[in-house]
Amino acid sequence: MSASFDLAVASHPLLDLGAFVTEFPAPLGEQATPAWLTAFFALAAQAPLARDETTRQAVRDLLRHGGYKPTGRGKPASEYLVRAAEEGTLASINPSVDACNAVSLHSGLPISLVDLDRTRPPLSVAVAAAGQAYVFNRSGQVMDAAGLLCLHDADGPCANAVKDSERTKTHPGTTRTLSLVWGSHAVPGRSASVVAWYREVLGRLGASTAV
Repeated sequence: MSASFDLAVASHPLLDLGAFVTEFPAPLGEQATPAWLTAFFALAAQAPLARDETTRQAVRDLLRHGGYKPTGRGKPASEYLVRAAEEGTLASINPSVDACNAVSLHSGLPISLVDLDRTRPPLSVAVAAAGQAYVFNRSGQVMDAAGLLCLHDADGPCANAVKDSERTKTHPGTTRTLSLVWGSHAVPGRSASVVAWYREVLGRLGASTAV
């Protein structure tokens, strides 16, 4: 695997961040998601971790700390996944996104996933300032990131626990990703457990990971 990455993380009383790089053996567009992985899209699937109310509240408190309101359309991505699984609309995208979604769904922690080669160093994690925003989908919808913990690169915020930016999302040519597990010290050890399972899943896909 190539050299690891540099990520500066601003001091935060609640954030227990898990971060690692994944390198895939071939571009994502050339890989199919195996059935054992999509089986985790079912809420009743047997998984090493199970979401709970304590974790859900801890994540919301983490996002509130900077002044952000994690409710309605602004709720954590992990809660969106639960609703999608309940409605049967959680669909396969590519092996990288599918692994991210499966682990987030069952662990209850939101996870950001970006194409590392679409970011511009330096990379950092900090609360976004007033006025900072980014486009989060192909239709050009914009998310106001102010007050929310975000991954930043040289061009500004590009990912957070709610929605990741369109400009750094994975695509068929992606071979290298950065994953951020947005954990909280209010649930000690949770982030580390999620990272361990997540890296195990990626390993089963033939990918290599490094912190």
